[in-house]
Parts: sequence; C-alpha cells; structure tokens
Amino acid sequence: MKLLIVTVVEEYHKDIIQLFKDAKIENFSESDIDGYKNPAALLMTSSWFPSSKGGADSRMFFSFTEGKNIDAAFKLIKEFNAELVTNNPIKAIVVPIEKFI
Repeated sequence: MKLLIVTVVEEYHKDIIQLFKDAKIENFSESDIDGYKNPAALLMTSSWFPSSKGGADSRMFFSFTEGKNIDAAFKLIKEFNAELVTNNPIKAIVVPIEKFI
C-alpha cells in the first residue's frame, strides 16, 4: 500500500475524478487548497488585510491504494498533461507506507 497525493487547479476537478475512476481508485479524499506558483505571490498576500486573493483555487486529493492503481493513474495523468494548453499540469507524488492499521 502507498499514499498517492495529487494536486490540480479547480478547473480539472471533474477530470481528476474521472481519472481516478479509470485507474480503479475508488477510495480517496479531497480538500480545497490555494495554489501558488512563486514566492512573490505569497508575499504579496501576507498582509493583514489583502485586497485580493493571491492563490489559485485548487484541490488536493489523496488515496491509500495499491501500486497497480497508482501506475494506472500516473499513465493517465501523463496522457492528460501531454494534451494541456495551459501551464497548470496535474501534479502527483507517491509516498511509501511503512506501517498502517
């Protein structure tokens, strides 16, 4: 078992849900996050009362799943990212799990 963590901009929310289904990842969690591309954007929004939100609306997904499902997800993510016309690819990492209950 491994931990798959995926981040996407809000526009790809439905796409990543479908991608998980296609990769047979049926159990996962998601959370709303703000994504930042450079430190300057973060510094500009660190005032007490920022006039505008600096981060991009994004989502983080995570799933404890088997290696074969992760391999399928990575293949689908690479194919998805290859077709993008924007500079907001799906990002994914895998973390090995030493112990679990």
